[in-house]
Amino acid sequence: MKQIIQYQKSGEMKIEDLPAPVLKKGYVLVKNVNSVISSGTEKTSVETAQASMLGKVKSRPDLVKQVLENVKKEGLTATYSKVQNRLDNYKELGYSCAGVVIESSVDEFKPGDRVACAGSSANHSEVISVPKNLIAKIPDNVSFEEASFTTLGSIAMQGVRQAKINIGESAAVIGLGLIGLITVQILKANGCKVIGIDINKSNFELAEKLGCDICCLSDSDSIKTVESFTNGYGTDAVIITAGTKSNEPVEFALEYARKKSCIVIVGAVKTDIPRSPFYEKELDVKISCSYGPGRYDKQYEDAGIDYPMGYVRWTENRNMQSVLDLISQNRIDVKSLITHRFEIENALNAYDIITDKKSEKYIAILIGYPENENLSVKKFYNSNSKIILSSKPVVGFIGAGNFAQSNLLPHLIKNKVSLRGVCTGTPVNSKSVSDKFGFEYFTTDYDEILNDEKIDTVFIASRHDSHGKYVAQAIKKGKNVFVEKPIAINADELDEIENLYNPEKILFVGFNRRFSEPFNDIKKFYSNNLEPYVINYRINAGLIPKTHWIQSPEQGGRIIGEVCHFIDTISYLTDSRPIKVFAESLDTDNSKLVENDNVNITIKYENGSVVNILYVASGDSSQPKEYCEVFSGGKTAVMNNFRDVTFYNNSRKIKKSYSGSKGHKEEVLHFIKLLEGKEKENLSVDSIFDTSLVTLKILESIKTGSPGQI
Repeated sequence: MKQIIQYQKSGEMKIEDLPAPVLKKGYVLVKNVNSVISSGTEKTSVETAQASMLGKVKSRPDLVKQVLENVKKEGLTATYSKVQNRLDNYKELGYSCAGVVIESSVDEFKPGDRVACAGSSANHSEVISVPKNLIAKIPDNVSFEEASFTTLGSIAMQGVRQAKINIGESAAVIGLGLIGLITVQILKANGCKVIGIDINKSNFELAEKLGCDICCLSDSDSIKTVESFTNGYGTDAVIITAGTKSNEPVEFALEYARKKSCIVIVGAVKTDIPRSPFYEKELDVKISCSYGPGRYDKQYEDAGIDYPMGYVRWTENRNMQSVLDLISQNRIDVKSLITHRFEIENALNAYDIITDKKSEKYIAILIGYPENENLSVKKFYNSNSKIILSSKPVVGFIGAGNFAQSNLLPHLIKNKVSLRGVCTGTPVNSKSVSDKFGFEYFTTDYDEILNDEKIDTVFIASRHDSHGKYVAQAIKKGKNVFVEKPIAINADELDEIENLYNPEKILFVGFNRRFSEPFNDIKKFYSNNLEPYVINYRINAGLIPKTHWIQSPEQGGRIIGEVCHFIDTISYLTDSRPIKVFAESLDTDNSKLVENDNVNITIKYENGSVVNILYVASGDSSQPKEYCEVFSGGKTAVMNNFRDVTFYNNSRKIKKSYSGSKGHKEEVLHFIKLLEGKEKENLSVDSIFDTSLVTLKILESIKTGSPGQI
């Protein structure tokens, strides 16, 4: 299938043949017929990517702040590498389209349904995969071209809803571009008087045709015009749909609005609000959140959990349906907004227009897609493959996000491992990883990896809820397996893997800390120790919002997903198996905190060792993340965030410094040597299963308030 993508480092635009997405639970596959370029949003995105590094920095000060915070935590070198990795990727464009359902995993839609789609997955691509709450059925008398405006119409609709304006009241719309012209029509459909305001007159005639009672230029005279239009009272609402770095739209809005009225900001404008007029008029200033309630809520958008109508009347999806109804009733005319049409093969010309490389007047630019029958190809070969045919293992990847790209793949490349196939859920990500690391092919179907007889080793770095399934299937296919933690998120998955395990193949979990230099030096420090250990491991894990994917119940949570690291490290240090665990979590009324993200865990080991793990999400982020104290045999070792270890012995103190590396490089190298038969395992399967079982027992102990036997 063809898709428009942009390389983030250089800004280069491409139309690429990519593998079609695979149907996921709760999603629908749609063959696009038309999509609309959101000229404001996409122009900003394209120009930012095409800017120099300094230009990128200036355009995204919010990301600069994140980078600086990351430098404090991980150091300059690691942060620079992370930033470069993020830029060395392709990005899809578009979020408003319409087409025909070709596959569905939900009851609400079936193949053949005509639908409008919204969201980041509703991009400029022949086939898209969209969650059910971001899809709406198209009325019979609405064309695909018209329906492709649904998302943009929903943005305008939400702005009008935020204004809470009633029949007969007056509104000013600042910015008569695509969103502004749709906003005008919705206001007129609501029985309002509308004055349109812009910095130029180019769209005034069309705005008046579509419902504006009057239009005027955005200058000092506009204040008098609005005054006359409203009989001296001012508008009941001002909706700002302009996009500019200037503060003028907000300043003029304060002048246009009557006392105690509302200003709604829909477009991206500067928002330095002068206090005096804002204070004197007691104005309400709101920022409208995209296309309505549900936006940025992963439970709503990704998981498909709707808000009850009795509590949230107008959600994203219901706004989409409302826009389609108004188009069906001829209350919104989007056909008049179309200035250009391009087929997908020629669509890059559209971006020359919106970025002003071609001097043409435009409002709405449509992209059309051919009626291809065969869009089911899910594997493409990479012409720039760097695969090396050798005695080294031949590797396939299932999942390859930022973690895998930063901590696994670079080390495989350095050790000249043959990278045959990579599978990710998003077509553009699959291509990005393939290009960056030189895989022979890229795909969206994990069966392509598992069924490839040339692949003898599978790396699994997908989301946590898929690990157990992929590990089990890879074992059945006779593959060696490296799975990022956790190996499983429940007892049934763990039992299945234990039963399937083939001792002739290698099963390995990404417990990297045991391979780090600081913990290896601590292990050597206690090499002749015969006493049990007392260990205190404190992790300042940091807050992860409830909306993050890792907090979803189906992902297992942070105890299964991260605390396993520290349990494994302690098992490595003690050389003993856990036999009992007790845990208690924080009781709090703070709605932002997940109780199990703040937990104190005590583990008893066969050799008598006692361990305390304090895992905290409510601490200050400036404090180093990890701190481990090890006591035994008259010795003490204190590890400080992989930066240094202080060794205490015979009344002497020796401090050793380290790079901060947490052992990913050493872990990958060890795994390769295991595959080559050059090293003995440093992580046994028994230890992997023990660690995984302990995490499940921790959750059980928190729930029951009783210790759990391992």
